[in-house]
Amino acid sequence: MENKKLNLPLTGIPTFCKAPLREDWSNLQADVAVLGVPFDISVGERPGARFGPKAIREASCVYALSGSGFYDHEIDAYCMEGVNIVDCGDVNMSHMDAQRCLQNTYEAALEIISKNPKILLVSLGGDHAVPIPLLRAFKGKGPFHVVQFDSHLDYVDERYGIREAHNNTMRRIGELDYVTGMTAIGIHGISSTSREDFQKARSQGFSIIGPREFRRLGVEKVVAKLPKGGRFYVTIDIDVLDAPWAPGTGLPSPGGLDFNELVDTLRGVAERGEVVGLDLCEVAPIYDPAGTTGWVAAAALVDFIGAIFRERKKRT
Repeated sequence: MENKKLNLPLTGIPTFCKAPLREDWSNLQADVAVLGVPFDISVGERPGARFGPKAIREASCVYALSGSGFYDHEIDAYCMEGVNIVDCGDVNMSHMDAQRCLQNTYEAALEIISKNPKILLVSLGGDHAVPIPLLRAFKGKGPFHVVQFDSHLDYVDERYGIREAHNNTMRRIGELDYVTGMTAIGIHGISSTSREDFQKARSQGFSIIGPREFRRLGVEKVVAKLPKGGRFYVTIDIDVLDAPWAPGTGLPSPGGLDFNELVDTLRGVAERGEVVGLDLCEVAPIYDPAGTTGWVAAAALVDFIGAIFRERKKRT
């Protein structure tokens, strides 16, 4: 009998989609590098997003069942067919030292990108401060437009002397000279960002679309607001989804997008231009005993990665 290990979802090490683990980053010959950032020190109320990368990885193991991708009959295409993924493990976290953790994140992302400039870095947060160092590491990939999927605008300049927390994210990103514009999709409900901050964001060209406007326009018209043929970095806070879709997060938000609205818009972003990088943050599985949020996050990422590489293939 052939002694061959079956790479089943319930066996082995739960890397993202059961991809090979690459802790040595000196030779990353792959299409996609997945990096975990188990950081939630910047959260003001409900921590737990440090467990997000593990929850997303464990849920994603179900996508190890097929080596040739997964057939989606609605689009008559295979999702992630031929896409070579490696899991680069997690960024080192320094207990109680937020700035050290963010610096480690910057250095890890920069190392991966510099080793293989063509690789798509997919980062798993962690709270939504994580994109601040990630986007700083993407300087060599600029210029690009940032697309934010979120319940909250995260445009606070400073609070209690803190300027790099999960509510400052888009303010800090907007200060980067290689970020050519920003679009926020799904912003709704009570936000830590003030009216003045919203006004400031809009005055600087930040396009903000709430769920009601999203549904009035529809996916195609929302995507059409993005620069055609542009280059995009996508940051996803899982609380952009309506609370029943994503209960395992720090601030579940009633009235958000549903799963198909998120996925269809992400597919539209991939069709609109080149996606240079992406992250998904704020999965906090301790608030979701059923594990729904991790499964939803993993499914959205697998679908989006598949869409990115389908579109790349069309352009070559």
